[in-house]
Amino acid sequence: MAKRSRTRTVMALALGAAAVWAVRDLPAQLGARASGARRARIEASPQFSGGKFRNTVPASEIIAASMPRLAAAAATGREARRPHQPVPVITPVAGADPQGLHVTWYGHSSALVEIEGRRILLDPVWSDRCSPSRLTGPKRLHEPPIPLRELPPLDAVVISHDHYDHLDMVTIQNLVDLQAAPFLVPLGVGAHLERWGVPETRIIELDWHEKAKVAGVELIATPARHFSGRGFNRDETLWASWVINGPTRKVFYSGDTGYFPGFAEIGAEHGPFDATLVQVGAYGEAWPDIHMFPEDGVAVHVDVRGGLMIPVHWATFNLALHDWAEPADRAWREAKARDVRLAIPRPGERVDVDNPPAVDGWWQQIA
Repeated sequence: MAKRSRTRTVMALALGAAAVWAVRDLPAQLGARASGARRARIEASPQFSGGKFRNTVPASEIIAASMPRLAAAAATGREARRPHQPVPVITPVAGADPQGLHVTWYGHSSALVEIEGRRILLDPVWSDRCSPSRLTGPKRLHEPPIPLRELPPLDAVVISHDHYDHLDMVTIQNLVDLQAAPFLVPLGVGAHLERWGVPETRIIELDWHEKAKVAGVELIATPARHFSGRGFNRDETLWASWVINGPTRKVFYSGDTGYFPGFAEIGAEHGPFDATLVQVGAYGEAWPDIHMFPEDGVAVHVDVRGGLMIPVHWATFNLALHDWAEPADRAWREAKARDVRLAIPRPGERVDVDNPPAVDGWWQQIA
């Protein structure tokens, strides 16, 4: 009896320790709410009203009545929502010359833009899960193509919004130590970064239409149609798409967004662009206004007057009910129908925008 009691005690202690370990980072993962001068900037923003940031075109939200149907759909067809063979990951070329215009997609929305000698890292997420928990939440379907410590020297890190699949606490904390680059973020997101140890001097917060120049590259926060939040509080930080202007070359990154007329306005004001990185995955009929369908992504590329389109926000995390390969299939089909130049690289593959690889359907062979 005494032995059983000791065994139960040990198991209880072990389970308790595991639970503490699993949630120990949770308060920090939630980030921080803006205060002081940062809060004053937020409240002065034309995008902020009634205690929240607002879309220029309101986005519908998932209604409670649809939740049972979505839950039932999530319980079926799981195998089709992940590849059946390993995702082919390419190790990026070490020490590659950043001259010209190159894009390396690391998976999901994480990408490196090398533009005329400067390197801009977009939405870096290197953790195993895009979640506040180490034990639950969407898990990576492939490894990062390169360890964070092996990234080349960066000139800027750009964040589109504060959702876990775009703003990863551990990745940010590692980049603070490994790199000297500033972090460019939408309004309010700087409060998260400061809580995680990013010096205030390395944070540049922008409202829509505001710009900053870093290492000779102009970065402009432009509108998107989305939402924000890492906990129960929603829309207290801004979301954005981004314009990256080098001396002579231009790149557009959509961030997460639903389709809206603002992209044609971005194209008229800031285009044409040599390349676009456009969200095409994690869409659903229940949330059409905050994540685009692939056909909408191609339309955005056309609206902003893009040259080469590189689809992002797919392949790495299972965040929706569609088949794993569907975003790339639909984007490829629509691009051909609209005569859009398209590159669909493997994770880690460095794309020369002026001489992109032909689309070869690599994902179809492992779906």
